[in-house]
Amino acid sequence: MFRKKDHEPMRPADRPADPSAARPQPEMAKPDLPRRQVDLPTAPAAGDKSASMPAEGKRLIVGQGISLSGEIEACDRLIVEGSVQVTLKETRAIEITETGKFTAGKASVEEAEISGVYEGELTVRNRLLIRSTGKVTGNVRYGELEIERGGRISGSISMLDEKGETKRPAPAAKAAS
Repeated sequence: MFRKKDHEPMRPADRPADPSAARPQPEMAKPDLPRRQVDLPTAPAAGDKSASMPAEGKRLIVGQGISLSGEIEACDRLIVEGSVQVTLKETRAIEITETGKFTAGKASVEEAEISGVYEGELTVRNRLLIRSTGKVTGNVRYGELEIERGGRISGSISMLDEKGETKRPAPAAKAAS
């Protein structure tokens, strides 16, 4: 009875004047999102050595089955899984895995962790860690030494003093008779 019939034409009073006014317009709401902060690296302070050597800095990995010989310079961390015969210069840390072999080489580093074989001249200004599977042979100088049970070290071994120089043992005192 009050229903509008589909076949009847629409009367002007029923028609909206503006077709776009017939349906409500959604408001253009802009979400209030926080601006993304971008972290840019800054230059390290003049005396701050730790900031200049990030943990993930210049890292060289010599993989299993790879042999490398020569000279490695300006590497933050050398990881040896294969075999190397190199001289390290300006290297901060060395890690030799169980499968790694560092032979006939020379290294002067801040830290070293040996789980494989190291043969040659090794100077570690801070901590030298020899794991249970590690074997170090040659001329070894260290600031601090830690050897796990089963780890081996042989050759000329000496401790460095605070200045990085080899400590000389004091002459033995003669016993009075």
